[in-house]
Amino acid sequence: MGTTQLETVPEPKYWHLKTVLSEALDSEFSVGEILPNERDLAARFGVARATLRQALEQLELEGRLQRRRGVGTTVAPPRVGVAVAPARPTWPGAAGDDWQPVDAVETDTVPAAVARLLETAAGDRVYLVRRSRVTQGQPLAAESLYVPVAALPGRLEAGVLNGPAGAYAVLGELQSLELDGQDRTVELGSARAEDAKQLDRLPGAPVLVVTTRYVSGGRTTAVAVSTYRADTCRLTFGDSDAVALLAG
Repeated sequence: MGTTQLETVPEPKYWHLKTVLSEALDSEFSVGEILPNERDLAARFGVARATLRQALEQLELEGRLQRRRGVGTTVAPPRVGVAVAPARPTWPGAAGDDWQPVDAVETDTVPAAVARLLETAAGDRVYLVRRSRVTQGQPLAAESLYVPVAALPGRLEAGVLNGPAGAYAVLGELQSLELDGQDRTVELGSARAEDAKQLDRLPGAPVLVVTTRYVSGGRTTAVAVSTYRADTCRLTFGDSDAVALLAG
């Protein structure tokens, strides 16, 4: 990485430095390569270390860099393109679904936004199915699927709702219903403590939240809230396979 002095620019200095660093990552560094230490980088670019840290932090948020304790700052691998919308509507757990069931419970505690979509009242019982999505051993997403107990043809015994088997039981009941359609919304969010642990991130880390509403018999029958790591993946829409995409 050559020496480059930053000239006066209208944008924040750290943001301009981020752009310069990003171009250097593309042309001079390979995936996994360790960057020079902060003191050397700050000297080469003629900036304060505080400015450099801001730029590095922004590049980390964008998935260009990874900070590893005991190793240093390395160039991150390309983001993975993750398909989130199949060509045809399908229930969770249908053939070709690559989510891995974790567990299931019956509860009356539902986030307010989900309760509004399901049109459930306080105290209504729902099945909560937790699932995860992993690619090449790396956690990409965590999902909470909410299904009102009253929406399924048969009630599952409490003893059935244990671990992955319980999740499969709820998903199996869903398959017996006719799916009218589904819709999705995508927004930027912050990782909740439970999702952060599953995704190997710190609570509050930036994530992409995909909310999917499933409709059967003219009403919302299930709602899935899928939390994707914003630093390692991009969302693609359609029936194409997941592919590696360049970050940034």
